Amino acid sequence: MSTDSPQPLWQPDPDRIARARITRFHAWAAEHHRAPAEGGYAALQRWSVDELETFWKAVAEWFDVRFSTPYARVLGNRSMPGAQWFPGATVNYAEHALRAADTRADEPALLYVDETHEPSPVTWAELRRQVGSLAAELRALGVRPGDRVSGYLPNVPQAVVALLATAAVGAVWTSCAPDFGARSVLDRFQQVEPVVLFTVDGYRYGGKEHDRREIVAELRRELPTLRAVVHIPLLGTEAPEGALEWSALTSADTAPDFEQVPFDHPLWVLYSSGTTGLPKAIVQSQGGILVEHLKQLGLHCDLGPEDRFFWYTSTGWMMWNFLVSGLLTGTTIVLYDGSPGYPDTGAQWRIAERTEATLYGTSAAYVMACRKAGVHPSRDFDLSSVQCVATTGSPLPPDGFRWLHDEVRENLWIASVSGGTDVCSCFAGAVPILPVHVGELQAPCLGTDLQSWDPSGNPLVDEVGELVVTNPMPSMPIHFWNDPDGSRYHDSYFDTYPGVWRHGDWITVASRGSVVIHGRSDSTLNRQGVRMGSADIYEAVERLPEIKESLVIGIEQPDGGYWMPLFVHLAPGAVLDEALLNRIKQTIREQLSPRHVPDEIIEVPGVPHTLTGKRIEVPVKRLLQGTPLEKAVNPGSIDNLDLLSFYEDLARKRA
Repeated sequence: MSTDSPQPLWQPDPDRIARARITRFHAWAAEHHRAPAEGGYAALQRWSVDELETFWKAVAEWFDVRFSTPYARVLGNRSMPGAQWFPGATVNYAEHALRAADTRADEPALLYVDETHEPSPVTWAELRRQVGSLAAELRALGVRPGDRVSGYLPNVPQAVVALLATAAVGAVWTSCAPDFGARSVLDRFQQVEPVVLFTVDGYRYGGKEHDRREIVAELRRELPTLRAVVHIPLLGTEAPEGALEWSALTSADTAPDFEQVPFDHPLWVLYSSGTTGLPKAIVQSQGGILVEHLKQLGLHCDLGPEDRFFWYTSTGWMMWNFLVSGLLTGTTIVLYDGSPGYPDTGAQWRIAERTEATLYGTSAAYVMACRKAGVHPSRDFDLSSVQCVATTGSPLPPDGFRWLHDEVRENLWIASVSGGTDVCSCFAGAVPILPVHVGELQAPCLGTDLQSWDPSGNPLVDEVGELVVTNPMPSMPIHFWNDPDGSRYHDSYFDTYPGVWRHGDWITVASRGSVVIHGRSDSTLNRQGVRMGSADIYEAVERLPEIKESLVIGIEQPDGGYWMPLFVHLAPGAVLDEALLNRIKQTIREQLSPRHVPDEIIEVPGVPHTLTGKRIEVPVKRLLQGTPLEKAVNPGSIDNLDLLSFYEDLARKRA
């Protein structure tokens, strides 16, 4: 366990518990749906997984989900994979995201912040108007329900408008951030064959302008299904030949027409990291995301119309989609486009201050960077509006909890949360009515039967095991794109424990009900919450003639840091000198992402493989974390066991 202290770091006061939306929901569910009136959150959570259909019916009623045609039942089939939610119902996600425009037209729906840190608002009425105008133009371009619409965009208001307009017409949204290189984007977008591409000419990051026009030209050449490209002149350049102007498509005063689609109609495609090849194209549904995010944001995050919701993210991370869903609860969402630490490490706190954010979300890595840099948030910024600081991307270490408590405010709700791109939500984390213990997530979320299992499928308490979910969640993927028989989907989550979701995290479920996440049980690279697979790195690095083969590992450090070494096996005659080191780093920075430049590049005598030729990343990771060789790997499965002694020696030296 992360802490031996039974004393909570934070305890919500009675007034806060009484005010919390989850408290009101609990009382209402007890009155109308036979939820247990006594026993607090633990009893409500148990009821939500034992009475799964009743719980999700209650969520839909509580948040007044508008079904334009009614559902036959809540759960038509509860098998995993393949659960059928609300069969017969039709809905529209964008319609719900814009409902607050009816009552709060002139209040801000969006607050946009760039590196000047000066917020500029977009009202609910203006957001609705732009979405209506763009949706009509998409229809005029021939975009129909089920067509894919893509965005190569930073975290700007235009990205939100494009997503909502896409959802309004029943098309399927997908996005990448503009710091992704062309190959990374094409590996994603080519799978789904978009008909429209929204793009910027460049972006600003760290005080510099980054021109992306050449990348955009390459995307246009390599995406033959495109019928239209929409140019957003963030850097002020002219639209390239044949592209449409954003301003021309969003100038009409048109009320949105919301296509009513089946509950399980695809809403967007998110992408896994691509550890063993192309990234998985994860498809989530309009209705599934709608009810899951209403639950998560409205109950767990306690968000409503009076709140302002800021999460530092990019459009290439599921947290951006999650942030946009803040609109579902009538909340003002804060969009920040820029470096997390510009012009100084305290930048995100300045944004929280200037936007009067009530819930501020960031990465555990940023919290630890602030601690290391000697940032003093409460001394240097007015954070009186901030009620909750939430973190994700990696587990928040105990020192991070203590630093937030000491340096922001003693009476601060600290919500370390954990979920995944795969469900675009949280399995465990924020509960506004529960205490916070150092190093722990507060509890499993409502409707989520979260457990820790041993290899034989036995539940564990107060012991480390695999994170599993034993009942379906509405936001689980409806399928993967280009996976006609569902085999890739099945193999990703259900091959270890049939019919049970295995996520790929090590987890402890504590006897007091809290949860500790110990990091990935697979080889995904996770930098500042942005996941990338090793396959992307290998493809880029091994194009260099000097590199025969490579191996990349990401290791969570006890202090909250993340060590990512790249091991290179050189071609005969090559030398790992300064010039080659720089070329390797430059290749990764330009072709993939600046975040995934390795911390160290280390020459090795060779890369070990399984007998079927797969690089053995997880066993090497375990060796580097100090696991003895005999426990880290099955010797009979390795092609050259002698190679592992190098990694063993390195682990000893680092220790």
